[in-house]
Amino acid sequence: MTEPAATAVVLEDSERQPCEIWTRVMGYHRPVASFNIGKKGEYDERRFFREDRAGLATRAA
Repeated sequence: MTEPAATAVVLEDSERQPCEIWTRVMGYHRPVASFNIGKKGEYDERRFFREDRAGLATRAA
């Protein structure tokens, strides 16, 4: 039995559902949409750490 060919699903913007982004703030999780303008600015300025780029994942103990 053969699998049917995959077809790409194309959605209009009106059919999409917005994604709610949550982040950890002061020890608990909150949705970014509920932040005030200052906290949203701080969130936008964050830098995300990646172990593999820092070379920590390959270091021997």
